[in-house]
Amino acid sequence: MESLENQFLIAMPSMGDPYFSRTVTYICEHNDDGAMGLIINLPVNLTLNELLEQIDADKPKVESLEQQVLTGGPVAQQRGFVLHSPQNCWSSSLSLSSEIMITTSKDILMALGTEQAPPEFMVTLGYAGWGPGQLEQEIGENSWLTTPADTDIMFNTPIEQRWQKATEQLGIDLAHLSTDIGHA
Repeated sequence: MESLENQFLIAMPSMGDPYFSRTVTYICEHNDDGAMGLIINLPVNLTLNELLEQIDADKPKVESLEQQVLTGGPVAQQRGFVLHSPQNCWSSSLSLSSEIMITTSKDILMALGTEQAPPEFMVTLGYAGWGPGQLEQEIGENSWLTTPADTDIMFNTPIEQRWQKATEQLGIDLAHLSTDIGHA
């Protein structure tokens, strides 16, 4: 199977795992060792200002940082990830595509709400991970659909509309899909 990096993984309506029900996951890494991604439409009950206050009580609240922090997945939920538009000035960043970078260092968090912040960003806690061949198997079982990642959906679409917008990108109405698995 070709790499699913820089793709959206869209949970099928029949997804049995309630944690991933109606989720859109951005795949950051996919290779022979497995896959890693961040759910981009599952908010936690925490704003960015509240998170930053927990990290640094002296950081002033910024009006523009009232956006929700997201649950990136069930693994390592104390670990933060920032998906953002490209900027090469953070201590721990990786370019995922020409339009998206991931940063895991505290310096980017402290810059959010300032002139140094990337123009587009989202903050997630935790990640979703799959072992070797696991994601391919789940796709084969009709648990997921894939489509190329779209930064407009990631950064500009309201959180509660991201699953619908990602499915619309496929050109199908998921409400009409059968949950039966079959082979012709």
